[in-house]
Amino acid sequence: MRYINILLAMFLLFSQPLFSQDAGLSVIIKPGTNLEKLPGDFAFTEGPAADKAGNVYFTDQPNNRIMMWGTDGELSTFMQPCGRSNGMFFDTKGNLWSCADEKNELWRISPDKSIEVILNKYNGKLLNGPNDLWVAPDGSIYFTDPYYKRSWWDHAEMPQDKQCVYFLSADRKTLKRVEDELLQPNGIVGTPDGRILYVADIRGNKTWTYLINADGTLTGKKLFCEMGSDGMTIDAKGNIYLTGKGVTIFDKTGKRIGNISVPEDWTANVCFGGKNRKALFITASKGFYMVRTRIKGAY
Repeated sequence: MRYINILLAMFLLFSQPLFSQDAGLSVIIKPGTNLEKLPGDFAFTEGPAADKAGNVYFTDQPNNRIMMWGTDGELSTFMQPCGRSNGMFFDTKGNLWSCADEKNELWRISPDKSIEVILNKYNGKLLNGPNDLWVAPDGSIYFTDPYYKRSWWDHAEMPQDKQCVYFLSADRKTLKRVEDELLQPNGIVGTPDGRILYVADIRGNKTWTYLINADGTLTGKKLFCEMGSDGMTIDAKGNIYLTGKGVTIFDKTGKRIGNISVPEDWTANVCFGGKNRKALFITASKGFYMVRTRIKGAY
């Protein structure tokens, strides 16, 4: 009997979810669902983005590579070197947009892996270092440009006078600042209808919402929640997923739903992927994680 009890105890121990599930998370994640650490050896993971098929691309920035986790459960290297890519996002044509901060650039990587450097300057000066981006339905781009000193840069001072959010028009002819009052903008995502933009001020420890105007400018700035974020995403119900210490989920009104605890020092970014978009992929320090969800992701 003692032996059976030991086996039962071991079964219960290893069948427990790897995170402590808040009660409110049951609308997002079925109780008892495990957070899975996916295989791979990484230095620091960032920038997950899923293509139309549900394959998830993410960066291992210190190793200067973009990895791909296929829907078949296989890990492969998509591109190395990759311009020290950080945040990434797919457009509707299958191009992978990347914040390639080795040279403070914004890249468009075509499906055949051809690289086009779109920009790296504003008003004649280097950008601070594009960090994260969102591609709007019309093809325009919003990206954050905080300053994080990189060991691979020659310069040691912030090139721009401020850390801002930028808008790049779909025809690539117009680049303008659309938010210049945040302390350090980082995570960014918009709603699938292209009407609302969410921007996290990681240093200010706040996330804001904006109305997107026809000319790309932002109005109606409103506090969404008292929490900043590194990367972020949104699901089909409009819930917002913020990162830092695990993944904290808020509904579209800014009410906290719960936190997914991740066993790493820092959770950098998230996206939805898989064939049915019902898997949340999490880049966290040296790990790459996945948890099945009840709700389909928008991105």
